[in-house]
Amino acid sequence: MLGLKLALSKAYPQQTERLGERIIQTMEDIIRIFSAYGMEYKYHEGYTHDWVTLLTAIQLSHNTSQHSTSGKSPSLREKE
Repeated sequence: MLGLKLALSKAYPQQTERLGERIIQTMEDIIRIFSAYGMEYKYHEGYTHDWVTLLTAIQLSHNTSQHSTSGKSPSLREKE
């Protein structure tokens, strides 16, 4: 009636979408390694943690590690 046409677009550019998918895949791989054989992490005071309680440490490790594509850690890139 008004000559309008609906045009859908993605919320994120394709490159950003691929980066997000890669981060998710990396996190899944790390969690899979910790949970594959019921691996547990023993804290220096003797407390035992399963993979769920290690998610914060896994995230911190990922965010502070230097990545091959950018040469910087994600935590440093956020400050730019």
